[in-house]
Amino acid sequence: MKASLVIPCFNESKSLPELLKKCENAFYGKDIEVIIVDNGSTDNTQEVLKALLKHYSFVVSVKVEKNIGYGSGILHGLYCAKGEILGWTHADLQTDPNDFNKGLIFFEEVKYKESIFVKGERYGRPWFDVLFTKGMALFESILMQTKMWDINAQPTLFHKSFFNSWHEPPHDFSLDLFVYFMAKRSKLLIKRFPVIFSERVHGNSKWNLGLLSKYRFIIRTLIYSISLKRRLK
Repeated sequence: MKASLVIPCFNESKSLPELLKKCENAFYGKDIEVIIVDNGSTDNTQEVLKALLKHYSFVVSVKVEKNIGYGSGILHGLYCAKGEILGWTHADLQTDPNDFNKGLIFFEEVKYKESIFVKGERYGRPWFDVLFTKGMALFESILMQTKMWDINAQPTLFHKSFFNSWHEPPHDFSLDLFVYFMAKRSKLLIKRFPVIFSERVHGNSKWNLGLLSKYRFIIRTLIYSISLKRRLK
């Protein structure tokens, strides 16, 4: 069962050496490809990747010239993926690449791999972020009329046939919401498993910069959620 893990990165050059080492520890000798997407980085990501990739034969890179959103970086990687099982996680070391292996176990346990959707469930986060997540999950559950929880947790895994069914996926952080909701709408069996969400090792979050950032995130998500619900009626 070949699998592909997409890891989008934007100005994460300092995280890349440790990230790829963790990937080697998790995936060496397995039929898993790692796709690092340089999502329009303006730091020295390309130079770092060029030096590192010659040591990791299972890792390929995709360069996006202009960052038009978190989701866009993921989609670029998914379009290039060769695996039967696809997924993504973060590059900032807050998530462990080995969580992808834990998610793959669920696919090995079922006869029809097209029938399930797998997603992590985060632990170890600050209480305010947990409260924010609960509020967003409650809002989305009411609006979309289906129970949703920890929508932005990683990793996210699914069969390639599910990916091929997507129509007009969003290019921003709403991609997590879109994919999770489409899995529910497609009546896939949702599997969740616990993952540790650690503090950032390098730099700062590109979006979670305080209350104003969260407010903007809520407004964007609200607008997209309403438009998605109308489109799918």
